[in-house]
Amino acid sequence: MSVITGLGVVAPNGLGLKEFWAATLSGRSGIGELDRFDTSGYPARLAGLVRDLDIAEYLPRKLMPQTDVSTRLALVAAQWALEDAEVDTAELKDYDMGVVTANASGGFEFTHREFNKLWAQGPDHVSVYESFAWFYAVNTGQISIRHRMRGPSSALVAEQAGGLDALGQAARTVRDGVPLVVAGGVDSAFDPWGWLSHLAGGQVSTDPDPATAYRPFSSHATGYVPGEGGAICIVESAQSARARGIQGYGELAGYAATFDPHPDKGLPSGLRRAASLALADAGITPEDVDVVFADAAGVPKLDRTEAQALGELFGTRGVPVTAPKTLTGRLMSGGGVLDVVAALTSIQESVIPPTFGTANVPDEYGIDLVTGEPRPATVRTALVLARGRWGFNAATVIRGIENRS
Repeated sequence: MSVITGLGVVAPNGLGLKEFWAATLSGRSGIGELDRFDTSGYPARLAGLVRDLDIAEYLPRKLMPQTDVSTRLALVAAQWALEDAEVDTAELKDYDMGVVTANASGGFEFTHREFNKLWAQGPDHVSVYESFAWFYAVNTGQISIRHRMRGPSSALVAEQAGGLDALGQAARTVRDGVPLVVAGGVDSAFDPWGWLSHLAGGQVSTDPDPATAYRPFSSHATGYVPGEGGAICIVESAQSARARGIQGYGELAGYAATFDPHPDKGLPSGLRRAASLALADAGITPEDVDVVFADAAGVPKLDRTEAQALGELFGTRGVPVTAPKTLTGRLMSGGGVLDVVAALTSIQESVIPPTFGTANVPDEYGIDLVTGEPRPATVRTALVLARGRWGFNAATVIRGIENRS
């Protein structure tokens, strides 16, 4: 049994669990004008930005020239998660602690700055830290080095699905005998090149109004808003948590990942199969699920596909569906983990956060989308879904510890 005992959140609408959850329930958005460079010539100018975080307050000065903004966010989130779980790494064996992170973009801002130096000034001016600061695995490496964690560790790249994959891999690592794993996903890609990479996919909303730019499952959906940040979790064996006197937030009860089948094969959608397999891994049925935290792409075709997958899985039961990410944007590898944080808090506080900004859900979708206001509900089990570009799908089942059958 894998339990989540610590949470570290760096989200566009809140730093830390309490601030993030308060914003999620009240509808305080972190989406605004992208102001890190001149975006006046771009078709889209909105992003979910992490603001008001004084990195120097949390990280030693020597790390600043070595790290990209995404790594700094990941290091802060990991520190907060460890503190939240009351983990003193000096009291644990270094090989009993692992790290699994997901990252979709690497150190975009760092590496592009160094590329500019290479082209304009020559190779002698490129930072020696470029050799690793750009890499997808750097967050795993920097967290493990800073906290002296030498247990089994890995890095995953699956875009929006990656964060859930990291949690799933962490649970497997715990199952294999490692007592504690730091796991999650954090991303940031908001330099000019990074912004162009977001826009190149053709799915970013060009609506200039932060209140309406990202409204998944709406008949007026026009795409999504990119964001940065994410969350890091402490995943432990139940035995390890009990030995430390910690109960934890909830159980990471099930996980599965799939790829989309070829459209000509006539097979069930990859997202539906991921959800079904995750439920089977948790040893439950669709009737046991109290809420679904949806991937919520905000692209009509993709929203329709997800709604269809949910309809096939749950039938006419009408399980509540929500997507609080409308307040943060889609965070790539950080998005799924942030939904897990929201799911854990929903279970603890018996409330489902709404999908702010979405209205006019087409009847053909056939989903009970929670909108407008938080919905009081008894939440024992949550299904969290995520899809990444190029066919990645991931699903996790989150369950309250006290409700485990």
